[in-house]
Amino acid sequence: VPLWGGYHTRLQLTDMPVAVLFILAIASIGIYGIVLAGWSSTSTYALLGGIRSTAQMISYEISMGLALVAVFLSAGSMSTIDIVESQATQFGGFANFLHIPQWYAVLLIPSCIVYCIAMVAETNRAPFDLVECEQELVSGFLTDYSGFRFAMFFLAEYINMATVSAVATTLFFGGYRAPWPVPMIIQANPAALSWLDSGWMGLFWFTSKLLIFIGLFVWLRGTLPRFRYDQFMDLGWKILIPISIGWILLVAGVRVAQNQGWLGSG
Repeated sequence: VPLWGGYHTRLQLTDMPVAVLFILAIASIGIYGIVLAGWSSTSTYALLGGIRSTAQMISYEISMGLALVAVFLSAGSMSTIDIVESQATQFGGFANFLHIPQWYAVLLIPSCIVYCIAMVAETNRAPFDLVECEQELVSGFLTDYSGFRFAMFFLAEYINMATVSAVATTLFFGGYRAPWPVPMIIQANPAALSWLDSGWMGLFWFTSKLLIFIGLFVWLRGTLPRFRYDQFMDLGWKILIPISIGWILLVAGVRVAQNQGWLGSG
């Protein structure tokens, strides 16, 4: 159902105040399918694969959630529309002259990097595809499943790729807003070119960014080798989580300083 707000067409039924948290909560239910599939299997290897997969996904869900906290602090909202619109403003100085959007992928680049790593791990794609590690545990929790059951597992996995890509597009890359240099082109002749960032063009820009992320998944699978499991877990617990916590403290400190007027108006 197209809902009109401002001059953009937004294809969503509703926009909850905690929309991003709702998406994360629903996506995390997928862990139950993996652990129960391994537990109900007749194979010991499948059980071990389900346990290992559960530990993997929980570890990187923590990193993913922490990466989004800095976005919430900067946008002052958990609403997807509010987060996208907060990125529509422009940088100051020379960048303002070029009409460069204030994407959180630039302002909050540590959060963006952590989220991109975590989303690949969460979707079990290479090089984090230890969930279905054929060399070690046959085919992980999927060992005893075939036909329709096997298809449903992989369908959910590929749908999750689109979901995390859509979240990344919305929170870090301006969502349905046109990328640079389109805003600069529109500014040259607003009357004739305003359609480039209005109406149904928002769906085009959003879909284009989403497909770029899907292509990133394919590129990674053909480029990087698989990690060892201990390297994989060390990356999540010893690197990504401490970086995320430190970055949140820094962003929160800057926001407090802005609110107090120590760094000027926020």
